[in-house]
Amino acid sequence: MIAVNFKIYENTFGNGVLELAKICKKVMEKTGVKIVPVVSVVDARMIKEKLEMEVWIQNVDEFFEGAKSGSISPVQAKEAGIDGSLINHSECRKNPGTIKKILKAWPKKFVATVCLSSLGQAEGWAKNIKSDFMAYEPKNLIGSKDRSVASEKPEVIKKIVEIFPKVPILVGAGIHSAEDVKVSLKLGAKGILISSYIVKSKNPEEKLMELAKCFKK
Repeated sequence: MIAVNFKIYENTFGNGVLELAKICKKVMEKTGVKIVPVVSVVDARMIKEKLEMEVWIQNVDEFFEGAKSGSISPVQAKEAGIDGSLINHSECRKNPGTIKKILKAWPKKFVATVCLSSLGQAEGWAKNIKSDFMAYEPKNLIGSKDRSVASEKPEVIKKIVEIFPKVPILVGAGIHSAEDVKVSLKLGAKGILISSYIVKSKNPEEKLMELAKCFKK
């Protein structure tokens, strides 16, 4: 599985977000590898309706309904047809208590992907929470063009897989090559969470295809 975080890069504004989502769907159909666009809440419903593919948003808040202007409700997102969300991405951190509060009332059949930036978090507050996926992304490697979690911290990937034997692990932060993907999968991860290597590429289809092919036996 590949989750592609569009973030809010300028090239995903307007029609750009739809074009990139179309590439995700095209590569998924060609390879059979599940690819999920992770997009701004502004664009999620449009992509869902026009492309009829699984879509996640990048963040939700702990407020599920009520007088909370500006908050992103998990319940409202699900009712709008969105399929899931990241929680606690390194660029949108939440404290452990807030994460637990969100997950306690999480909507059924709405995919939760909790992001962890360290082994300490995995061994500590995250060890007993319930999430559909865990994503390991060391903050200092996010966006790196020459270093990745797979090249710098492979032993931690293995340890996190062992801590969460029943939860699929996604690996992110600096993933920029087929070798990074192969190492992550070999260590027990079930997929990757990737962003700039695809989103900011001059040829995102070629790059995404390169990585997707690593999932084929």
